[in-house]
Amino acid sequence: MRGFLIVNGFLQTEKFQRLYALLKSAAHQQGIELEIRTGDTLFNDIQSDKGQQDLPDFALFWDKDIYLAKRLEALGIPLFNSAKTVEICDNKLLTALALIEQGIATPRTVFAPKTFEGVGYTNVNFLNNAERLLGYPMVMKEACGSFGAQVYLAQNRTQALKILQKIGHKEFLMQEFIAESRGKDIRVNVVGGEVVCAILRENPNDFRSNISGGGRASAYEPTEREKSVAIAACRAVGADFAGVDILFGKDGPLVCEVNSNPHFASTLDCTGVDLSENILRYIKEKI
Repeated sequence: MRGFLIVNGFLQTEKFQRLYALLKSAAHQQGIELEIRTGDTLFNDIQSDKGQQDLPDFALFWDKDIYLAKRLEALGIPLFNSAKTVEICDNKLLTALALIEQGIATPRTVFAPKTFEGVGYTNVNFLNNAERLLGYPMVMKEACGSFGAQVYLAQNRTQALKILQKIGHKEFLMQEFIAESRGKDIRVNVVGGEVVCAILRENPNDFRSNISGGGRASAYEPTEREKSVAIAACRAVGADFAGVDILFGKDGPLVCEVNSNPHFASTLDCTGVDLSENILRYIKEKI
């Protein structure tokens, strides 16, 4: 069996390289030849007759280039995760919509109206509705962003207006601030509809828990309710595997985000569980 590990050609830091090495090693253990291909070169290759004759049995899609993903699926290549899943998970508005439509508990959400580059928000009347429904503090999230970046906390209207000016014309949403989960959440890792492991992330110095932002991780045993919510969230976005971020709501777990290509090095470091092994084993069973 032969597959492509598709990665972004412009993200070549040690953090990413470690993940790629783990995935290649896990593939080797499963008897799978996994070739790393960067999206920027692969897009050119598949335009040629030779490139279309050299297609893999599957692709492990560790990039967020939706257009490339859809092109590969059009050529008949099974993708893990699919183009649709990657698209939903990479856009916080689409993720929230998918969760809400499936009745999965998530923070109360207000979607900002669409505007355009060079136009921006010529009025902010929509903010009045968000204030009424959510109050302050209010979380404001750009549609796209990783590692907690592009996620802001407004304590009042003055701060919200400053954040709005920073966001500019980009799509974003507003959510209620879950005080019980300030600076902490759970990352539940799901593969093939089953919870593999989880970590607790805590950051006493920030409302966000991200490890890249100074948070600390420790092994965590999720409750049955947390497990079922994480599995349901994956089902809602169609994920073969994902890292589901869950907040501690006063009435139970709330899904914050679903990550279609989770950075699982922190999970490995504090639990000893190598998710790449579960992912490649799952793919081998599906192909």
